[in-house]
Amino acid sequence: MTLTIAPRGQWLMGHMPQFQADALDFLTHAYRLGDIVRFRFGPFPLYVMNSPQAIHEVLVSKAASFYKSRGTKGVLKPLLGTGLFTSDGEFWRGQRKLVSPAFHTKRIARYAQIMVGFASTQADTWRDGAEIDTESEMAEITMHIIAKAGFDSDVTGDEHELRGAVEEALSVADENFNTLLRWPYWIPTAKNRRFLRAIARLDTLIQRVINDRRAGRTGADIDDKGDALSMLLAAVHDEDGRGMTDKQLRDEIMTLFGAGHETTAKALTWAWYVLSQHADIQARLHDELDTVLGGRMPTMDDLPNLPYLDRFLKEVLRIYPPAWVTTRDAIEPVDVLGVPLKRSAIVIINIYGVHRDPAIYPDPLRFDPDRWTPEFERSLPKGAYLPFGSGPRVCVGNAFAQMEAKLVLAVLAQRFTLRLRPGHTVEPEDRFTLRPKFGLPMIVHKRGSDLAQR
Repeated sequence: MTLTIAPRGQWLMGHMPQFQADALDFLTHAYRLGDIVRFRFGPFPLYVMNSPQAIHEVLVSKAASFYKSRGTKGVLKPLLGTGLFTSDGEFWRGQRKLVSPAFHTKRIARYAQIMVGFASTQADTWRDGAEIDTESEMAEITMHIIAKAGFDSDVTGDEHELRGAVEEALSVADENFNTLLRWPYWIPTAKNRRFLRAIARLDTLIQRVINDRRAGRTGADIDDKGDALSMLLAAVHDEDGRGMTDKQLRDEIMTLFGAGHETTAKALTWAWYVLSQHADIQARLHDELDTVLGGRMPTMDDLPNLPYLDRFLKEVLRIYPPAWVTTRDAIEPVDVLGVPLKRSAIVIINIYGVHRDPAIYPDPLRFDPDRWTPEFERSLPKGAYLPFGSGPRVCVGNAFAQMEAKLVLAVLAQRFTLRLRPGHTVEPEDRFTLRPKFGLPMIVHKRGSDLAQR
């Protein structure tokens, strides 16, 4: 049977308390119950899509019948506005068409040097034997990269304030995602005031950048600085020649800045954790980097010659997908695998669960980059691997993010190994992105040093 009705939850809240207590455990349990499982969150029925076939129908073949969920929009719109992540319909299609050229292959090739440069600069601050907050270090690198590649801004000196503002806003959003009934942001609770102050700081920076760039224009000419903002300023709608308003620019930049740097930073954080736990995998990665690069800085042209790095990152994104879940609302009556969903039905795409399906990924909890052969990838069902989503709403910056993660790892792993602080517990936490619940303190060891050999 395709549809499974979950065992009865609490009389008032349904299954919401289980989800709030541990969403990852909830999704793992849901995955074992069937292709599509119906739960109840308060008075609302909620359908968890667990099979690749059901997921593919929602995200791809029947994508026109679904919008981003009202809950996601309600939580994130004050931060991201009507950027690509939170918009829908004709407006979303128009914006997607305007934003996409900023992430075409030829364009992102110009960003490779930026990625390598900031990774190298950060590496210069690491000291042999010192302890670092790996999550914070990766966030600092990716924030510099997205600021420079996104809107040609150097945030050196402002990174702590900016990262603090982003993290503050996302922490409040995290809390609200796990609340069935939440106070509107305009009600001046302490939490809402923190949230709105963080957004105001980010808005000030972004608007200053937009103002400076518009002031530098001469007539219709755009000074192309090689960043995404240059493309967004130059983009116009085919039908009427209109460009983006300041509000639209702000929302797309905020989406790139808020969501873009966060997800890649978490992928890199998990990559370092995995390397610290698997000496054999780390040795193979080091051997490939040493052989191909010989100690020099990597370029985009090197990436096809680093197949083990590619397979390693794919496995990181399988077991630790930063975007571990996504949600949709049905905008019309629709069947999924023959199960009828009413208009406004709430749907959860169980990315975390499907990435652990033993029928698709043998021994799914074993970290194994070698599973990613070309033959294995061709055998994967549609909807089985979703680190960047799928269908028309697949992440517009997925090629940028993958190149960024590979180049940053190539720079840093040539020079250092990182070892987990002895006795530290690591377990994933279901926040806006998947992150280590207790952080990831690690000890820096310069490769070839006495400390690295111990």
